[in-house]
Amino acid sequence: MSWQTYVDEHLMCDIEGTGQHLASAAIFGTDGTVWAKSSSFPQFKPEEINAIIKEFDAPGTLAPTGLFLAGAKYMVIQGEPGAVVRGKKGAGGICIKKTGQAMVFGIYEEPVAPGQCNMVVERLGDYLVDQGM
Repeated sequence: MSWQTYVDEHLMCDIEGTGQHLASAAIFGTDGTVWAKSSSFPQFKPEEINAIIKEFDAPGTLAPTGLFLAGAKYMVIQGEPGAVVRGKKGAGGICIKKTGQAMVFGIYEEPVAPGQCNMVVERLGDYLVDQGM
């Protein structure tokens, strides 16, 4: 299965039969390279991805400044240090799950709930971890 198929069929899928889906999604290598992304995934800056990578290596580095993606600022909220970063911006937010070799990104907007986004992103991330990725 291609990385694009994971994004299209597992991240941008209909969430629990609700007819809702993430606003955008992507899979990056842990070195910051893009493996696959939805067409709606924002244009990001390399320094933004590098700050996210640093957060996984040294949890707590983003909390004081916030998480930035394409210039949009997300307030960092509870996650799993070294494994999951979550952010909130208005009625939407972001969830990023780190695996051995990848980072799985999901961005949501209302009416998708934070927990729904977390479930979609973390379920794929856990699957990739189980596959040795």
